[in-house]
Amino acid sequence: MTKFAERLQRVAKRPEVFKAFGRGVERETLRYNDDGAIAQTPHPKELGAALTNKWVTTDFAESLLEFITPVSNDVDTLLNQLSDIHHFTQTKLHNEQMWPMSMPCYVNKEDDITIAQFGQSNSGRMKTLYRAGLKRRYGSLMQIISGVHFNFSFPESFWDALYGEQSDEQRQATKSKAYFGIIRNYYRFGWLIPYFFGASPAICSSFIQGRKTDLPFESIGKTLYLPYATSLRLSDLGYTNHAQSALKIGFNSIDEYLDGLNRAIRTPSEEFAQLGIKVDGEYRQLNGNVLQIENELYAPIRPKRVAKRGEKPSQALSRAGVEYIEVRSLDVNPFSPVGITEQQVRFLDLLLTWMALSDSDPMDECELGCWRDNWRKVVIEGRKPGLMLQIGCHGEQLTLQEWAKRVFSDLKLVAELMDSVNGETHYQSVCHELERWIDNPELTLSAKFLEKVKQAGGLGKLGCELGKAYRKENAEHAYRVYSEELMQQEVTRSLAALQELEASDTLSFDDFLEQYFSYLK
Repeated sequence: MTKFAERLQRVAKRPEVFKAFGRGVERETLRYNDDGAIAQTPHPKELGAALTNKWVTTDFAESLLEFITPVSNDVDTLLNQLSDIHHFTQTKLHNEQMWPMSMPCYVNKEDDITIAQFGQSNSGRMKTLYRAGLKRRYGSLMQIISGVHFNFSFPESFWDALYGEQSDEQRQATKSKAYFGIIRNYYRFGWLIPYFFGASPAICSSFIQGRKTDLPFESIGKTLYLPYATSLRLSDLGYTNHAQSALKIGFNSIDEYLDGLNRAIRTPSEEFAQLGIKVDGEYRQLNGNVLQIENELYAPIRPKRVAKRGEKPSQALSRAGVEYIEVRSLDVNPFSPVGITEQQVRFLDLLLTWMALSDSDPMDECELGCWRDNWRKVVIEGRKPGLMLQIGCHGEQLTLQEWAKRVFSDLKLVAELMDSVNGETHYQSVCHELERWIDNPELTLSAKFLEKVKQAGGLGKLGCELGKAYRKENAEHAYRVYSEELMQQEVTRSLAALQELEASDTLSFDDFLEQYFSYLK
């Protein structure tokens, strides 16, 4: 019996495990006008304060909404919460709509993108300044790419099944070690996510204004596309940071990861320092280091822990270990009014469970480079017939199809177990459906989406067509978890919390930043 099968049997003896996965979703979407152009209006006051509303906030830009669900143990509840948040928001957008895809709608010039404003508190001003730094470092266009982040954790019963009784200290170390094992396996096999669910094979030509690219684009009007691409959002053209390629942050342990992250935060960047930090009394960025703050580290997956007030993400991890993981490789699903489907959630359940139960050897920089190269191949040409992927640094190769089938032979065992516990066939159905997509890449989201783009005559036309349909669907949605009253209460609470925050500041902004970054000295 393989170690995977043995671990699966151990977990099978604790069926409550599969009813207690912790899941949360963060979905980003641009507000846009009927003509397909990015909205120029400020974040709607009817949605409350972006800094303090727990469900509706903004990301990089004032027009880039971000919806956040709480942690849920039930898939239907999770998606209903997300639908309720979409409904409430759409009713406050007046004539505006939510862009239904990852790559941005038409942008005339970068200055059309207003950086998100979070009020006059020191923490709010810092969030805006951080974004000003991102704009100067990488430009605004890259920052308005939308994605869906999936937060996932296993219940204590999962760890009990695998490791028996442990002291709190042992359990903390065990969980962190296991989550980093998942992260390494995610680099090895996570390319399955853009293969199946990548949905950005095309971009608006306005997105690459003034930027050089060697990619052999084909065009439909003002739309550029690659015939076999799955997720240009995850390519070097999309949400990446070239300055970070030399950071060498490892994933073999929490200590190795934190050492690398802390080194990156402290490493001066000659290029970024030239931008200036405070010039003529005006701040341009938080500092001149490779990373201004930890959130600037772009990664397809992150180890996370809910931080205490005033605590930085790395300090939270250092204090109590990994609590959950954040999967960051999902494109916005253009065939869903809320950007993600039940099928995707259940596939991630299966994949992450399999990654946790499978061996995950330590990974050196050479091996990590090979896996990253596989990701690059899949996002640029994942549907190309006979695409070969590497297996580590030893020269062995497999076709994408052969490798995917190997993974699915195990995933099907996980699916059977999950379904037997719940008395359903949902997970097996997901496996059977996606297994068909392995040999039939025309069934993947990127292929279906590209076909729709061609039929519509371009990305903008399709986006407006889908956006109009989802505007109606989201507006007509009936609350299933929340209520209008509850959503309005959160708006009122967030506005009061913002006022209180702004009134309670005692430090000047200069002193606030000095104190915040004192740990770097």
